[in-house]
Order: sequence, then structure tokens, then C-alpha cells
Amino acid sequence: MVVMTEITEATASHAPTAGSADPSADRAGGSADMPAWEQRFRAPRVSLPDWAEDAPDRALFVSNATGTYELYAWDRATGEQRQVTDRPNGTTDGILTPDGAWIWWFSDTDGDEFGVWMRQPFGGGPDEPATPGLEPSYGAGLALGRDGTAVVGRSTDEDGTTIHVVRPGAAPVEIYRHRESAGVGDLSHDGTLLALEHTEHGDAMHSALRILRLDGAPVGELDDTKGGTEELGLEVLGFAPVPGDTRLLVGHQRRGRWEPMLWDVASGEETDLALDLPGDVSAEWYPDGSALLVAHSFEARSELWRFDPATRELTRVETPAGTVSGATARPDGTVEYLWSSAAQPPKVRSTAGREVLDAPGMKAPGSVGVEDVWVEGPGGPVHALVQRPRGVGPFPTVFDIHGGPTWHDSDAFAAAPAAWVDHGYAVVRVNYRGSTGYGRAWTDALKHRVGLIELEDIAAVREWAVASGLADPAKLVLSGGSWGGYLTLLGLGTQPDAWALGLAAVPVADYVTAYHDEMEALKALDRTLLGGTPEEVPERYRASSPLTYVDEVRAPVYISAGVNDPRCPIRQVENYVDRLAARGAVHEVYRYDAGHGSLVVEERIKQVRLELAFVERHLG
Repeated sequence: MVVMTEITEATASHAPTAGSADPSADRAGGSADMPAWEQRFRAPRVSLPDWAEDAPDRALFVSNATGTYELYAWDRATGEQRQVTDRPNGTTDGILTPDGAWIWWFSDTDGDEFGVWMRQPFGGGPDEPATPGLEPSYGAGLALGRDGTAVVGRSTDEDGTTIHVVRPGAAPVEIYRHRESAGVGDLSHDGTLLALEHTEHGDAMHSALRILRLDGAPVGELDDTKGGTEELGLEVLGFAPVPGDTRLLVGHQRRGRWEPMLWDVASGEETDLALDLPGDVSAEWYPDGSALLVAHSFEARSELWRFDPATRELTRVETPAGTVSGATARPDGTVEYLWSSAAQPPKVRSTAGREVLDAPGMKAPGSVGVEDVWVEGPGGPVHALVQRPRGVGPFPTVFDIHGGPTWHDSDAFAAAPAAWVDHGYAVVRVNYRGSTGYGRAWTDALKHRVGLIELEDIAAVREWAVASGLADPAKLVLSGGSWGGYLTLLGLGTQPDAWALGLAAVPVADYVTAYHDEMEALKALDRTLLGGTPEEVPERYRASSPLTYVDEVRAPVYISAGVNDPRCPIRQVENYVDRLAARGAVHEVYRYDAGHGSLVVEERIKQVRLELAFVERHLG
């Protein structure tokens, strides 16, 4: 089951690295009536602004300035900003039309991710349906053309994936349909070619690419899986932003990691860029198509480079040490990027030497940095990131397990782990097998023994933490959200002697029921991870399901769940809770009216406060 990292932590929740902030000043830095940990959540944040391709002064960003994450329009020429959306549970999915005239945003119901696209004039005005004639669905990508044409990807349990062309004033036309997962990649500059990612071969972890005309006629195919016989994926990074240029920037895994290449979809020619950088590499075009902005991720840090395809010159784009969670090249050649480290809150910066967009009001206090730890695990060296509180260990320790599973913790600012450090806990993050950023083999390693493999890596790091004197073996907390919540419940049942208690947010708890209730695209991923449906490989689902081991759980367990969650649905959580209750196991459950996490700041604070109180009651 794939889990999405929510926007509130997407700019801040990957593991920390040593920084300059003074932790004692941080914990004392809150106002008299607001501790520092709450300030980190409440301080206004902004995302990296997106901008209209043909009107670069028109921008769109996400902010929590009102206490809920919503979309904002920004006229960079005048400096005027205005709030675009205002919904009780927030809005984060939005895009500008190439001319900047319209803002498209996705309207679901209370975080259930099932909805329709709406649109609003850039300067303000009433919202209107953007794709009349298309029923609500889960999103499967969106591309907007310069002539007003939209290509809309949809996913439903009944139809699988469908892709529709919506032209101004005309009824939607379906040009693609398949039971397996697929998604809209990009439109060519002239709007005549569509790049599509698909998994018709049945491997939802490794996509193939297809180029279609907007009448659905195929133009080209690139399939590194060779019909599903090879575990090699491709991804669309974007068509060249130049009229008449048919080159597509593509991500591939042919050398055991993600890196970019160029594919001319008209001639079929492939150009290997062979960037000599360790770790995963992605890229996007500079606005004039003359160069590529390269994003390089390696061992939980990231950096930027400029690559000239003509000269093959690779030039460093200077950024501070830490994590760049988004970057874009502007028409004047400067680069804007969203940066943070574990010690320092996120900022939108420019290579011109200025801060691009600063949220007004209270500033988030800093936190402590992280140290890197490498531990030998059963599948190879495991990378972990550690934050230490003041004082001398051993400390009560929270193993904060990331979601995904195809994600990784990095040296970025995170409000929730910093709260634990403020309260005297060490925090350990583990980039277990299944995590990205350490090569294709590491990411793909968890197939068939799902959950159990990740827990082997976590156990190896746990042993190091105790043996090194960092962690008090009697006060080990297993915690995580989404896939991390799943691993928490699975770990409490399969390693009952190892953990003092567990905190599981929006978890997979009953894998079989979760499979039947989740969105169709996640069913496809589960079939890939486990090798089939629950009916085809029941023993694998049973071995990987926390419900199988619920009667072995001895530690107190706290569970939080969104009642509208389409990824880790509520029914399967209730099945697990009922089993805990039936035998009188110590547990608490908090249900909230949202989906896979909350975009409301006060709700996030409430959840962290409840977790802190639960741990204090049971650990002392």
C-alpha cells in the first residue's frame, strides 16, 4: 500500500543532520504561552511557487497562513497575493494554465482524494467546473495545453485508469483505458503529443512510456520492463519547452539508479546523459530549453547542478548543505529553490542571493541537527539519521519510521521529530530497504516479504542504538505514519519484546481488508509488492498483515486514523482495534474527520499533543 507524505511535512519531515541551531535556545525560545514545538507547527510556511510558462510573473503557492494549507495566487510584478481556496480541510493540488489566466484546483471531500477539477480566474472570481462531463474520480495526472485543451487522468474502481481530452466547449473524449494503473505525464509544447506512463505489463513499481496523439493514435513506446520481464522503470520528466522540439526528458534505471536521458519521440533517438553523480538524479528543463536543472539526491542530502546537453558541461548550482525539496529555473537564468535542514526551517531562496517568498508573522524556531549512522543489516548497510536531546544517554528513544514505502528520510526540517527532542527523547530515522535514494536494488528489495524486510533493518539499527548507549532499552517507542504506521503495528506484533509502546498514524492494520477498500491504483501496487491478490497469495498477505499478530502485542498502542482515508481506509483499522479491545489490550484510538493526514495546523498539533501525553503516561 503506497502512502503519500502530506504537505505539512513534505517540506519539513525528512530526517535531520548536524546544524548550527542551539537546542537549548530552541526549547527556551517559545513565547511564555506557546512552547517552541507548537511554534514550529504554527509558524506560516510557503511552498516553492509554481509559475505560468508563458506568464512567469503569475505564480501559485501553498501556505498555512490561515491555519489551514490552501492555495495562493501571487502577481510577482505587483507583489499582490490573494487566497484562492478556502475549505475546512484544506487544498494543496493546483496548477496554472500556461498563459496564467486560470488556476485549476482539485476539489475532493474532506481529504478523500475523490473529486473533480475546478478552476478560477487568476485575478479572482467564482469557481467553476473545469472538466464538465467528467464524473468524480481519483486523480491520475493532468496536463494543460496552450489552446485551452486539457488532458485529464482519472482512476476509479470500476474503470481502472481512463484518460480524457477536454477541449473548450466540447464534451470530453476518452483516448485511453486500462485496468492497470497509468497516468498523464506531459503535453508537448504545441499540444499535439501526450507522454503517458503506464503499467499494462502488471508491474506497478516500474512504468513504461507511451506517446499518443490527442486522438489516441500511438506514436512511440519505450518499455524497459520488456513486457514485465525486467524490473526497470521509466518516468516522464517533461517535453522540451520549445516549439517544434520533440525531445522528451525521461528518468530511467538502466544503471541501477534513477537518472535522466533524452528521447526524441519523433526519430526514436535516445541520448544518454551519463551524469557522473552518485545516488539518484532527476532533472527538468530550463525555460528556453538550452540546459537542464539537475537535482541530485545522495545519502539523505541533495544538491543542484546545471547541465548543458550541447557541451555536456555540468556546473554546480550553489546551495547550502541540507535538502532541496523543490527547484525551478526562471526565464532570467536564476534558480529558485525550497531549502531546509534539520536545524533550520525551510526558506524559498534564489541563486540571485535573496529570499524569494517569505511568509509573514511568527518564525519557526530551529531545532538540533542530525548525525549519520551506518549499521550493517541483513541486506547490506542501513543508513539511519539520529537527533539527540540535551544531556547524557541512554535516552528514551523514538524510532520515527517514514511512510511511502518508496520515500526516504533526509536532512530536512521536521516539526514532529523536533517536538520529541524538545521533550527529552532521542529520535532515530531508518532508511530501510524499500527506501529511495540508495539505488534500485535497495528500493525493490522488499517484494513478497513486505513489512518483514523493513523490520529486519529497523531491528539492526535498534540493536546499534542500545549497544552504543544512545537508547534506553526499556524505553523504545516505535512510531510512524502511513507505511510507517503499518510497520509500527507489524513490529509490535512480530517483535513484541523489543518495544515499550507504539504510535501508529493512518496505518495499514488489516492488509486483506485494506486491499479490498483502498483506491484502485494502490491495489495494483499491492499486487506487485506481494505477487498477486489476497485470493491468489493468501499466505503472503497473512504474513505481512499486522492483524495476524495482534494477539502477540503486549506494548500499549496508540492509533490515529482519518475517517475519509482512501489509502489506509478506516474499516481495516477498526478490525484491528476490535481485536485489541476483545482481549483487553492497552490501547487508545483517535479518529478525525479527514483523509490520509490533516492539512489543518491545529489538528496536527492536537495529534502530536495526544501522542506526547500517551507516551508520558506509559513510559513515565
